[in-house]
Amino acid sequence: MTSSRFRWFAWATLAFTLAVILWGAYVRASGSGAGCGSHWPMCNGEVLPRAKTMATIVEFTHRVTSGAITVVVLVEVIWAFLVFPKGHLVRSGAVASMILMLTEGAVGAAIVLFEHVAHDKSVGRAMWMSLHLINTFFLVAAITCTAWWASGDAALRLRGRGNVLGLIVAGAAGMLVVGISGAITALGDTLFTAPSLARGLADDLSPAAHFLQQLRVIHPIAAVLVAVFLLYARGAIASRRATPTARRLSIALAALLISQLLLGVVNLVLLAPVAMQILHLLAADLVWITFILLSAEALGESAEQVPEVATPSVEGAAITS
Repeated sequence: MTSSRFRWFAWATLAFTLAVILWGAYVRASGSGAGCGSHWPMCNGEVLPRAKTMATIVEFTHRVTSGAITVVVLVEVIWAFLVFPKGHLVRSGAVASMILMLTEGAVGAAIVLFEHVAHDKSVGRAMWMSLHLINTFFLVAAITCTAWWASGDAALRLRGRGNVLGLIVAGAAGMLVVGISGAITALGDTLFTAPSLARGLADDLSPAAHFLQQLRVIHPIAAVLVAVFLLYARGAIASRRATPTARRLSIALAALLISQLLLGVVNLVLLAPVAMQILHLLAADLVWITFILLSAEALGESAEQVPEVATPSVEGAAITS
């Protein structure tokens, strides 16, 4: 088992994770969240359910793929400890990924057991969805960093990063706010389908509307403000370590941000069809991943600038703060 093979495995793990996340969004958008009833980990009280509805097939498929990605991340952890030396960042990233994968499953189970699925319009569902999204963002970040650190020779150095570190933290916080508001908006679009854009806007602004409808107006405003901030911040972050990789990531982030805003407009005009919701979420995930990669590159140091970890076959990496 070599570090080069691990690198490909780590990036494949990230791709698989994205697929599972998108399928989870389809479960919500298609109203299939109650396909297995309020049972977990069983599905309608059975290990292998006799699927009577499409909702059961959709939900059970999501559970199977969620279990599969958990096993994949566990393999990644074991492999990381076999290939990389003690103190290497890849080990830390893999362990963080495993912990967050377990909490991801726990939050998903709670949503099912508390019956915050299908047509539930409660505040509790919105809160659990928000918690689920935050955990998902951190999970994707951990898996992304694991693959990134396995692909290069940079160490993570936080000391003396004042302004850049502040921009990174602010950008990450802003994207979490946009993500949460987007998840709540998507839930509102699923539960309160408007016959037209004008009717949807009128419902959102009505004092008699459900809170999930009233909150929908927050998402586009937050998305534009955070996108403008990130379009500014990306240049400052990339300049901290002006490598060709940082420049490419900065350009990619700008392109993805603009694309995401355009997709948001199309999604709004088309009244949020399921396919557009999935595409919009994919773009959001790609923005987050690119931002994480840019941040990791900016906070890194080249191998010759940091102490080498003694190992006969693998270059080490260290965290200093």
